[in-house]
Amino acid sequence: MIEIAVQSTPNPNALKFILNREVKAEGKVTYKGRDECASNALACAIFNIENVQTVHFFENVITVSKNDSGDWEEIVDPVKLTICENIDAHDPNFKGPEEAAGKASQGETLNPELVKIEAILDKTIRPALQGDGGDLQVIGLEGNVLSVHYEGACGSCPSSTMGTLEAIKGILRQEYKPDLEISAV
Repeated sequence: MIEIAVQSTPNPNALKFILNREVKAEGKVTYKGRDECASNALACAIFNIENVQTVHFFENVITVSKNDSGDWEEIVDPVKLTICENIDAHDPNFKGPEEAAGKASQGETLNPELVKIEAILDKTIRPALQGDGGDLQVIGLEGNVLSVHYEGACGSCPSSTMGTLEAIKGILRQEYKPDLEISAV
């Protein structure tokens, strides 16, 4: 029997649906629309619910973000019902869009500087973001500017652009490079 706990996040437009089974066996994936999730019927079904804006899969958590027009009282029960109706056919080993396109693993594509940055983020920042139903993707390092992209609940969270970004900058300046700049894209 499927059990689903609903938990708030720091983002008022995102909720975590925590399941008693795995939804993404390895890695994470954020869908920004129904057109991105063709290989994931569960995500597509969630997007059929009015006012759903993004869907993020990580371990045993599905984070759903709504648009400003949505009301959680009208969204929560339909999301839970959709999960229950689709979970038995869901394969947690599914490939996200980047994985399906054959993108190499991060360790194979990152330069040594980005490997250091990723290790710092994995140790310091990501556990908190993932605990809040989100994550952070490193886009690249151009000179002294690190570009990052927020995922899941963090993608539309007001505190991501200010507080979290400043925390990331502070930690990376302390542990990596004192004059590093961070840009959220």
